[in-house]
Amino acid sequence: MSTQRYVVLRTESSLVPSFENLGMSPRGAAASPDSAATAAETVTIEETTLSKAQRDDLRRDPRTRAIAEPMPMKLIEPVASEDAAAATSNTTWGVEAVGADQSSFDGGGITVAVLDTGIEPGHPAFNGVNLVRKNFTTEGDDDINGHGTHCAGTIFGQDVNGLRIGVARNVNRALIGKVLGAGGGSSMTIAEAIQWAVQNGANVISMSLGIDFPGFVDFLVNQRNLDINPATSIALEGYRANINLFTQLSRLVAAQNAFADGCIIVGASGNESNRPTFEIGVAPPAAGNGIIAVGALQQNTATGHHVASFSNNQVNVSAPGVGVVSSFIGGGVRSLSGTSMATPHVAGIAALWAQRQSDLTGSINSETLTARLIGSGTMAGLDPASEAEDIGSGIVHAP
Repeated sequence: MSTQRYVVLRTESSLVPSFENLGMSPRGAAASPDSAATAAETVTIEETTLSKAQRDDLRRDPRTRAIAEPMPMKLIEPVASEDAAAATSNTTWGVEAVGADQSSFDGGGITVAVLDTGIEPGHPAFNGVNLVRKNFTTEGDDDINGHGTHCAGTIFGQDVNGLRIGVARNVNRALIGKVLGAGGGSSMTIAEAIQWAVQNGANVISMSLGIDFPGFVDFLVNQRNLDINPATSIALEGYRANINLFTQLSRLVAAQNAFADGCIIVGASGNESNRPTFEIGVAPPAAGNGIIAVGALQQNTATGHHVASFSNNQVNVSAPGVGVVSSFIGGGVRSLSGTSMATPHVAGIAALWAQRQSDLTGSINSETLTARLIGSGTMAGLDPASEAEDIGSGIVHAP
């Protein structure tokens, strides 16, 4: 009997039956609406080996929200990496473009999670930040790639050598999930890391990573000895199943509003496009419903900022993603380009809106935060020829 590995997302109600939560008082009278308890769902994510019959049984179980073969995940690699040019301003163009330098909000009291290659904890950009780290890889805890350190710096980094790089630079608690090593990661790892971030109080989760579809096809051809056509078909089936996995996971994240502060997930759309020759739609996990997909903008002072040539379309919002200067391993800064660089700008702006919501209401609701973030998108400063499919609601803007 053949078996395969699957990621299984299941829920079960943790509600204990009582007169009140059944809508009745102990004497049979109708209970008041306020006395009815709200059911909390206990979520389990596990990777397990199943036969085809076992998989089909789980699919029929109403508690199973998603079941998918784990697919390899990889960095959405920057399309350009270079030494940072001499600064002509004390603030990066990205921080200025999203209006963070003009905002009275700074991210204080908000917890942000960065699921990436880890972080260089001793970098001066992170002085004073409580870094809660968890390593989901087999490598050492620290960032050896630089990608995660760069993304974290854009979200909440302190000034480096007099240059402001951080959008929400008073975030004092950050959850750093190292989910990608030299060999990449898997959708199982990302699902576990999202759950870990939520359980540890994340209000915003930032992910600049994507499914390695070609890598999965190669795995099926080389490890399972399949021809290219069936391998591609099987990979497509797994691709769809993993989109559903992240869609269902994002819904469960949003559902925690009834029990704790809400959380939103922001993801990079991917760099596979090559405009004007062709455009590619947003890649998973950002393709999952409920995850805010981010497109990249290029600075242009003549007609306004415009979509980067590499940026995938069908996004929700957009942000600076070309020539972004931020912290890098080794203690300095570096200029990188990609939707990976646009995503932390959006995560930082989300932290500012979360702080505003918390100040006004005393709590954070994920639906309201999502609406505020997407609603902050504006065409101001963008090329008038920009299309909504490429930039979403526009460039996000600080409250």
